[in-house]
Amino acid sequence: MRLFKHLTRLLRDIVIFAKENKAWWIVPIVVVLLLTAVIIVAGQTVAPFIYTLF
Repeated sequence: MRLFKHLTRLLRDIVIFAKENKAWWIVPIVVVLLLTAVIIVAGQTVAPFIYTLF
């Protein structure tokens, strides 16, 4: 739960920084990095099940 709280605060700070400095190019980079992290974590959790099929 603490991790979710800190992640939410970090994302909020990034959005506030982008608003104040008009640096909207940062937001897509953060979104792509988060999606990449989700794909990596999902791939690691599915990998042991794939090996048992072959």
